[in-house]
Amino acid sequence: MNIADELSIPGNLKQVYSNLIDPEILKRCIPGCEELEKISETEYTAKVVLKIGPVKAKFSGNVTLDTKAAPTNLSLEGAGDGGLAGFAKGGADVELIDHGDKTILRYSAKAETGGKIAQLGARLIESTAKKLAKKFFGNFEEIMLT
Repeated sequence: MNIADELSIPGNLKQVYSNLIDPEILKRCIPGCEELEKISETEYTAKVVLKIGPVKAKFSGNVTLDTKAAPTNLSLEGAGDGGLAGFAKGGADVELIDHGDKTILRYSAKAETGGKIAQLGARLIESTAKKLAKKFFGNFEEIMLT
């Protein structure tokens, strides 16, 4: 499944980039995030509780960032294990474009699921993934406004 969107985020490019890699801000933005710990400059571990249709699971996983093209581009790859519910893995490419006091944020994400979650059907998983992405960036925009 692939998800892509473009948003206008308040704040200059350097502020937006800095906040996108800040673990405290990320924790506040990620729906269902209970823990987010920075292991190194490019690695995080996380615990996230998600409900997809009738299945609710706690995922433990890790995220790796690729910041070689910072601050205009950022890539991430992640994987999480939800025990009996299954697993999820995926990645995203983020492009930041300076637009004065705002930053255009374009992202393209892909995800793959397995186990009980995958049995729920692609349409339900895709709609949930889009809703979670919208919630994440809505939370992020709210933080940037304060």
